[in-house]
Amino acid sequence: MEFSVVEIGYDQDQVDSCLEDLCRQLGRMAAQAEAAAEATEELTLVREEVERLRGLLSGKPGGYRTPTATRFQEMLAVAQEEAAQIRAQARDELTSAREEARLLRDQVYAEALQARRDFETALQARRRREARVDEILREVDLVAVSVEPGAGGTTASAVPATRAAATGPAERTTPAG
Repeated sequence: MEFSVVEIGYDQDQVDSCLEDLCRQLGRMAAQAEAAAEATEELTLVREEVERLRGLLSGKPGGYRTPTATRFQEMLAVAQEEAAQIRAQARDELTSAREEARLLRDQVYAEALQARRDFETALQARRRREARVDEILREVDLVAVSVEPGAGGTTASAVPATRAAATGPAERTTPAG
């Protein structure tokens, strides 16, 4: 992301807009991570239910099967399968959210580094311009040049020395009349 360089830095509106976009992206990532955490909690509850059902089934003698016990076995198998699917989905969502967060973090870091470099470059350019202006201003000396009365209404005026040197003695004074 690039920002326009203005007189003393970057365009504040562009920087604010960029930061707002990054905050929105980070918010979406946080919501995905939270959803993955909730799925993990749901998975834990399903596991507890599976263990409870296993406990009920293990209380019966091994060879003794009733229609109810068979139904419990079927329900247990379905619950275990659903739990495995929920676990896999939660793992996938969490992995995806982590990867997306890592990519976003890397992107934001790279953009921040680039913005820092751009800022430093702009700051150096500005300092060079200021130094050049100061250098030019130090070279300019003001000298008083006499002007004949009546020509401009003043007897002397301040003219930069570089301009006074560029004009010959005859050009410095204006003829009366």
